Amino acid sequence: MRELECFLVLSEELHFGRTAERLYISQGRVSQLLRALERRIGVTLVERTSRKVALTDSGAKFCADLRPAHRLLASVVDEAKDRARATPTPLLVGFQCAFYESIAKAVSAFERNNPDSIIQFKELPLGDPFSDVLAARIDAAVCLLPVAEPQLVTGPVFSRQQQTLAVATGHPFAALPEITAEQLADVVMVPVWGPAPEYWRQSQSPERTPSGRPIQTRAGVSTVQEGLMRVTTSNVGLLLCRASAEHYSRPDISHVPVTGLPESALGLVWRADNENDRIRRFAQSLAGALD
Repeated sequence: MRELECFLVLSEELHFGRTAERLYISQGRVSQLLRALERRIGVTLVERTSRKVALTDSGAKFCADLRPAHRLLASVVDEAKDRARATPTPLLVGFQCAFYESIAKAVSAFERNNPDSIIQFKELPLGDPFSDVLAARIDAAVCLLPVAEPQLVTGPVFSRQQQTLAVATGHPFAALPEITAEQLADVVMVPVWGPAPEYWRQSQSPERTPSGRPIQTRAGVSTVQEGLMRVTTSNVGLLLCRASAEHYSRPDISHVPVTGLPESALGLVWRADNENDRIRRFAQSLAGALD
């Protein structure tokens, strides 16, 4: 391509010095490119004397055939550049559980105020909130707290909710107005499976009550939908925050408030060494949507 470009400029200038100036190269490089092109084609394209530079008949024919093709190729490249400039840069955000109204408001505000960017989403497994953001497969993640990973920064925290126990409507606890955390020892619970850290799994699926009574578990799950299927078919219980309970509401499941457990909460997290202006702007949009 460089040889062809050099030949076309030389055919216009008919002067090696001016050709070199237009291409920001030396006259020697112009001669080198021309000789390489002539060897490639197998014919002399330019005649050069001490007085003038002229195209040979073969050079003139080659130039006439080449120019429209080169012009078309240049336009294709320019169009590709224009499309690239016009395409918003994606910000990849993972999320767990339900897609809350506050997140939707934050996304709308971010894209409205940053037309050069667009949010793309990835749903994260219930038992694996951090792997994708730690591996830089996504830019940020909306995760269930707590987060104690040293590589991660925690931004806005929101959706602080009382935890509820999801049980089938025929379960003995289904008709109760609320239960205590100690009563979880009287329920077979569905644990959350996945590579999440132990401290995180214990917050979502505690193995003991606050007083230390063991909580029975059976058949772990990796998604909320899997957990709800277990609830309806196996007479077990699943802990969900109140917002998720409302989102996944169905007539064959009751959601009983649980007292004595820490609140559930969501937070926006990202890798400290991957922080950039777009992540900070999205965090500001999320914080603004929570006001």
